[in-house]
Amino acid sequence: MSFQFLHCVKLKQWIQIFPILSGIMWGSAGIFVRKLSELGLNSVSIVETRIIVAIIIIIAGLLCLDKKLLKIKLKDLWIFICAGIFSMLSLNLCYNFAINELTLSLSAVLLSLAPIFVLILASILFKEKLTLQKTVCAILALIGCILSSGVLEEVGAMKWTTIGIIIGTLGAFFYGTYSIFSKIAMLKGYHSFTVTIYSLMAVGIALLPFTDWLKVWEIIQIDPAPMSGFLLLHSLLTSVLPYICFTVALNYVEAGKVAILASGEPIAAMLFGIFFYQEIPTVLSLIGLFTVLFALGLLTISFTKLKKIFN
Repeated sequence: MSFQFLHCVKLKQWIQIFPILSGIMWGSAGIFVRKLSELGLNSVSIVETRIIVAIIIIIAGLLCLDKKLLKIKLKDLWIFICAGIFSMLSLNLCYNFAINELTLSLSAVLLSLAPIFVLILASILFKEKLTLQKTVCAILALIGCILSSGVLEEVGAMKWTTIGIIIGTLGAFFYGTYSIFSKIAMLKGYHSFTVTIYSLMAVGIALLPFTDWLKVWEIIQIDPAPMSGFLLLHSLLTSVLPYICFTVALNYVEAGKVAILASGEPIAAMLFGIFFYQEIPTVLSLIGLFTVLFALGLLTISFTKLKKIFN
């Protein structure tokens, strides 16, 4: 009995690394998007190549592990179509645009505003109470984004454009709507993997006629083995592996803790930006980044625990 208990404790400790890895992998998205953009691939084609590979890998995995997760009711199809085309597709297009207009860290910071939009939408659609704690966190996150944006800096201090910030924030809104559609699906008894695969399929099918397949083929032909590997890595690191790590962690660790551990995405994006693109953050942008992370962390702590901390 004691051996099993110790085994569970050790497993839980190791599993906590999974959401951290998720945040790091999600933070790497900018590297792939910028490289493919430099090679002349448009945003729609970048999204499609990543999603098609992810669909193949995830379906193969589900067929081997649990075929039941691929079963859905026809009357619920609208949920997956909305989650895919309205939310997931719009999120990716907005984020890809922001990555090319802003620094990698600012793009990730704006995207991390998604939980704030979830709070607002949940209060409207599910009548969830918008508490003082949630309101304070939303205000703190907004202040953090303003500090990170560069609008308070001297001209040229950091890379940003007004349209980039607007589209980047819009990406967070669409990310938030994905959580809402996911919640609707889960309330109907669907697994998170089911929501993901059918959302991906909706996007994949919708983008098929709009993807520049000729350009994709030209890029692969530049150097077939390395470029095919690059496209595979793009899908694995930004779609397949981080989601698997995040979902597995939810089975062993509290949801709030998983969210905090995975919220290092902007920090990872900032480090990738420094290393690959020499995007040196300003003092204000660093303060803003950590203000956003603090607000998101505060959001996951129950009000009762907060009272104990400050009493």
